[in-house]
Amino acid sequence: MPRPELIRGDDALVRCGWSGNDPEYRRYHDDEWGTPQHDPVRLFEKVCLEGFQAGLSWITILRRRPAFREVFHDFDVELVASMGESDVLRLLADERIIRHRGKIEATIQNARATLELDEPIDRLIWAFAPPARPSAPATFAEVPAVTPESTALSKELRARGFRFVGPTTMYALMQAAGLVDDHLSGCFRSPAAAAAAHDSAAARPSLEAQAPSSAL
Repeated sequence: MPRPELIRGDDALVRCGWSGNDPEYRRYHDDEWGTPQHDPVRLFEKVCLEGFQAGLSWITILRRRPAFREVFHDFDVELVASMGESDVLRLLADERIIRHRGKIEATIQNARATLELDEPIDRLIWAFAPPARPSAPATFAEVPAVTPESTALSKELRARGFRFVGPTTMYALMQAAGLVDDHLSGCFRSPAAAAAAHDSAAARPSLEAQAPSSAL
């Protein structure tokens, strides 16, 4: 069965269909995906976890994120960069995460590459943010898998020693970190819906303004 473009939850909110009915996936959709992220630690984490996601569904990674944070020292760059072969072997035996040697080693290498950057990782990544779209996509078919910006970011990171940062993976990073907003136009999180909600709230007179003055 093809996935629906949009789905209405039991809370009556309409969301992008990929969020489904899983509570954690719904929370991720509502609170994280498409929200601008500038924290360098969380951006480093997203770079690494998007690499782990390659070939898998994001919910697989999301459900394991607490374990990933535990074994990779909450993605503290200096601590991850200090990890060695004994750590790799230990993680390869840890069933709570994705036991892929190449991706584990890439996370350690990406931490070392991050330490060698001549600018903060958040500034580097956000330098590749594309201009905002004039309107939200109406269907999944309008959402690209790769863009010139994600290709350029991938090339830049690879040149700086990062691994598992292909153009498709970097576009997923852009979506997750809010460099682009790919919530569909009918989703309550879409820019248009958020703007309409803001305008409605701003136009609504306050109860205090409507209430008559008390008689003295």
